[in-house]
Amino acid sequence: MTQRFQPGYLKLHQNDELAWKIKTLWTKLKSCDICPHRCGVNRLEDQKGICRTGKKAKISSFGPHFGEESPLVGRYGSGTIFFTNCNLACIFCQNYDISHLGQGYEADPEKIAEMMLHLQNLGCHNINLVTPTHVVPQIIKALPSAIQQGLHLPLVYNTGGYDSVDTLELLEGIFDIYMPDLKYSDDRIAQRYCNAKDYATVAKKAIKKMHSQVGDLMIDDHGIAQRGLLLRHLILPGDLAGTRQAMKFIAEEISPHTYVNLMDQYRPCFKANDHPPLNRRITQNEFAHAVKIAQEFGITRLDGPRGFGFL
Repeated sequence: MTQRFQPGYLKLHQNDELAWKIKTLWTKLKSCDICPHRCGVNRLEDQKGICRTGKKAKISSFGPHFGEESPLVGRYGSGTIFFTNCNLACIFCQNYDISHLGQGYEADPEKIAEMMLHLQNLGCHNINLVTPTHVVPQIIKALPSAIQQGLHLPLVYNTGGYDSVDTLELLEGIFDIYMPDLKYSDDRIAQRYCNAKDYATVAKKAIKKMHSQVGDLMIDDHGIAQRGLLLRHLILPGDLAGTRQAMKFIAEEISPHTYVNLMDQYRPCFKANDHPPLNRRITQNEFAHAVKIAQEFGITRLDGPRGFGFL
């Protein structure tokens, strides 16, 4: 339990550091190196690289979400804004209509600010930016307008994990809550199933940087997350996610007090049926084994589906 924090971006805005960060991030779009792909395209001229996103961010949907982790949802929901496209392109993506097919509409920073304020007015406990990696400059550019109109909720960086440490350094003090995936523990597996052959190496460095900025997850007296790292690990069939390596990394190189959501909701989507064993759901035994591994490494702050006897 802890006291309520004032979101870091408010302090940055007051001392003009936020304006400097916005200018620096926006400039990076000219020869884009926002994410580890470093495509080098001029997104300010609407050139598009791997993420297929130009100058403007694309939005799939936004609204209160009650299916997120309990410290984010609380009573009134997590205020999610789902961004279209991504920099990973996993072949089994459950949101492939958004990430692969690009369903959504363009929104300028002013429109994103309006969404944030709308979600706050609905009573949401946070602003949860889903798949933000490739549109970081556009998101941050929305903040001054939102702040001037009263935005005061914590910002959640809800990412697939393939993030640039250089970009994360510019985000320090803006995001109080980082929620990365740790999708794969082995680069060879990542190369087979997504568009990031060095995913495991990059994600681990990124997660370390995130934790160094915000620490372990802090929750207030109402059970609502205020600041810290919340990590997701989707269990894949045949242990393709490398759960033992993932839990070892978390316990030994991040913190055994890390709040970890072990996710059991994998189901075959998009191209998964062509790539056994991804063509099946995980078994209850596979999930129970993953829980046991986490506990073996002393990770006790576990979230996940009810009914498995550990929550």
